[in-house]
Amino acid sequence: MWRSRWDAGVLKAEALALLPCGLGMAFSQSHVMAGRRHQHGRLIVEVDEYSSNPTQAFTFYNINQGRFQPPHVQMVDPVPHDAPKPPGYTRFVCVSDTHSRTDPIQMPYGDVLIHAGDFTELGLPSEVKKFNEWLGSLPYEYKIVIAGNHELTFDQEFMADLIKQDFYYFPSVSKLKPESYENVQSLLTNCIYLQDSEVTVRGFRVYGSPWQPWFYGWGFNLPRGQALLEKWSLIPEGVDVLITHGPPLGYGVMADGTTTYVNASVCTVNYQPVNPPIVIDLPTPRNS
Repeated sequence: MWRSRWDAGVLKAEALALLPCGLGMAFSQSHVMAGRRHQHGRLIVEVDEYSSNPTQAFTFYNINQGRFQPPHVQMVDPVPHDAPKPPGYTRFVCVSDTHSRTDPIQMPYGDVLIHAGDFTELGLPSEVKKFNEWLGSLPYEYKIVIAGNHELTFDQEFMADLIKQDFYYFPSVSKLKPESYENVQSLLTNCIYLQDSEVTVRGFRVYGSPWQPWFYGWGFNLPRGQALLEKWSLIPEGVDVLITHGPPLGYGVMADGTTTYVNASVCTVNYQPVNPPIVIDLPTPRNS
């Protein structure tokens, strides 16, 4: 079931410079990475030599360093939806890629909802409003959302280029008047929207970023390498939960003993919303 998930999850900040590939989410307490160095007291992340070819990168690091093999990374069974939450813990409910197909989704109990992007099909204001209404019906204390490549109207540079085209890849979007989408984020009144920004909830520092490697000319696309690294370099140190729309390498739920990686896509590659939300329990920081 987990291998059928398409493109969203949770990413570890340390992995971003090495393998900026895919769509996703990561729960981490670690802040050490071989690809980092310090210069004049400032943390610098360098482009990995294999960043343009994730398959080659996986082969190199897997064979030469065993980074993606046990005991380094292991598959983890998700927390059952009916499992009681341990005392002193915060329950995160993780979803992504719902693509305006939220009606059949059975949402489990939790404290914090995380949606890792692609909550619409094309980012039309009507779709955003419908999604916001769905969010408003959910009882979570906090709801945190980032955009994905399907939220075209959330990427202002993309929209500016789209309306200049002689022919349109997305006719229903390209016909929109600028005033109908220039503040489209304001339609999300029932959540905390993150775009290269962070928020602290229940003592957890949560950072969200919508960017991903170029994928057939959709929104928030950037070339692999330096262009993406500049976005990853915006991620501050000390983040507890990193949400991206580019998953870490692999699917389902994986852990390396320090960081838990989650691919939380609800829809399959055929846009069928059959994958259940993923539940993660973390001890609530004492200072929260």
